Amino acid sequence: MNKTQLTAIVAEKTGISKADAAKYVNAVLGTIADTLTEGDKEVAIPDFGRFLVKSVPERQGINPATKEAITIPAHEKVTFKASDNLNIFSRKHGV
Repeated sequence: MNKTQLTAIVAEKTGISKADAAKYVNAVLGTIADTLTEGDKEVAIPDFGRFLVKSVPERQGINPATKEAITIPAHEKVTFKASDNLNIFSRKHGV
């Protein structure tokens, strides 16, 4: 599913226009992204899961084109950990 399909489903389930649904989807996704990049480093949605920012340490790798050893710098990445209750989320929060 892509963002356009998600927007269409939100519009259908809520009875609002696709334009309004796109605004809401963008607002939710933008808020999650802003929260992860600007501070909290975690967004928890009960019965759905948690988005987390994790630090990845520096490591050694191999350049596939040249087979040279390279150093991959430390960085942060976003991960998602699904809730154990994810399977009931759609029934519990249905519209």
